Amino acid sequence: MIPGKELVFCALGGSGEIGMNVNLYGCQGKWLMVDLGMTFGMNEYPGVDLVFADLEFIENERENLLGIVLTHAHEDHIGAVPYFAEDLDVPLYATPFTAKLVAAKLEEAGLLDEVELIVIDDLEEFQIGPFGVRYVPLAHSIAEGNALVIETPYGRIFHTGDWKLDDAPQIGTPATAEELTAIGDEGVLALVCDSTNVFNDKASGSEGEVYEGLLKEVKRHKGKRVLVTTFASNVARLQTLGDVARKTGRRLCVAGRSLDRIIRTGQACGYLKKLPELVDIEEAMDLPRDEVLIIATGGQGEPRAALARISEGSHPIKLEKGDVVLFSSRQIPGNELSIGRIQNRLAEAGVELVTDRQSMIHVSGHPGRPELEALYGWLRPQILLPVHGEIRHMKEQARLGLSCGIPKAVFQKNGDLVRLAPDHPGKFGEVRAGRLVLDGDIITPSDGEAMVMRRRIGYNGVVSVAADRKGNVEVAAMGLPLDEDYAEFVEEARRDVAEALRRAKKGDRDARSEAARLAARRAATRWSGKRPQVQVLLLED
Repeated sequence: MIPGKELVFCALGGSGEIGMNVNLYGCQGKWLMVDLGMTFGMNEYPGVDLVFADLEFIENERENLLGIVLTHAHEDHIGAVPYFAEDLDVPLYATPFTAKLVAAKLEEAGLLDEVELIVIDDLEEFQIGPFGVRYVPLAHSIAEGNALVIETPYGRIFHTGDWKLDDAPQIGTPATAEELTAIGDEGVLALVCDSTNVFNDKASGSEGEVYEGLLKEVKRHKGKRVLVTTFASNVARLQTLGDVARKTGRRLCVAGRSLDRIIRTGQACGYLKKLPELVDIEEAMDLPRDEVLIIATGGQGEPRAALARISEGSHPIKLEKGDVVLFSSRQIPGNELSIGRIQNRLAEAGVELVTDRQSMIHVSGHPGRPELEALYGWLRPQILLPVHGEIRHMKEQARLGLSCGIPKAVFQKNGDLVRLAPDHPGKFGEVRAGRLVLDGDIITPSDGEAMVMRRRIGYNGVVSVAADRKGNVEVAAMGLPLDEDYAEFVEEARRDVAEALRRAKKGDRDARSEAARLAARRAATRWSGKRPQVQVLLLED
């Protein structure tokens, strides 16, 4: 589908889910992509760490794709870049902090010289075909969070990216209410807006409030070793913790490679200049317990991150009874069980846990209802297009926008083609919008045969059958709950398979294989109640 004399929007990821953001704008026969993110594999994708949007639609349109503009450096907005940017073969546009993190990803993948990365180090408009693009800084939980003003022949788009309002952001200078009102005065056709926290009746809060909360908590735990876990990418939070360490007379130690990388990148871009000198882990462990403040990765329960290893006792950082862990982050939906396992191990060791439910030690990077309402009032768009959220979030934001006087709200989900102009805005078609997974070293469809089979094996186990021309049959099983009865099951299954092969028509290999499969599966079901996958190998040739 080549866009004609019109303005079209299509999300391939991030609409109907939180994460994996990929958005397309079409105009005058050309496409512009905003963000190229990923999400992390969960239980529905066994053995998979990374999940991507299926880009088949835009890959088929790549000769009409002009560029990819990155709003900020969170993984759900840039994480797919090293996997797809070379094939898409268009320039990437990013502000300096985001560009440095993207360049590091490209270098690690051996693609730094293969992908054009254009650094936008000011807030002036730049042209990409029929699209005039300008970065507008907004507060978020990472340095250089940006909205985009996208100028087209059919109207102006305000694409928020991830954002919030913050009067004391600690890092960066967000656009003011006056500056946003001025954009609204120029006229905004469509507001494409983050929906994540639409159910929150209160504003998300300020990083300045978090400083006060963390300072109070660290002061409260005199004589104890204090560890704070937070998102590594939250540069403002790292600066806040540096200030807290200095104020409380503690030395600062960081644990986690992603923290090291973010600190290096931030300092190279002019941030974290006031961060105290860091001490290494060995020195930190030699300091009196109340003279060190540790920042560690792993607050989302990641099994290989520093906090998980600390909770297991397999990390150089040791916590003892009476020490304290502050969870300066929110639980991302889907991570509750893995976070709970770590918290339970820490609690069993006598470590005190403090979360954002108990103390003001974290604020979200996404807007609550008051912030959304304020932005609506400043920009006064003709159309609201909710993105970045599950269906319930986007539907609720559409209702909120209409109640605040926005003339039109268009609900859409991944794969929907939405015409914004000219004429009446709304959905007019659909394109493929599936998921891909990184399975080992191979990117493959999430609903492909390998993943379907792995789920089935995970639920029901597997039985293998081998038979030769002499009538010898071997049966083996994995994943069936038959520890004590396994030998008896195998013997019965062998007899059943041999009898099924004896009765099957000679020379019809497919029929004989199916007869053996059914016999083995029925035996497994009788013995275990499970319906396993059955693999048959006939050695009859």
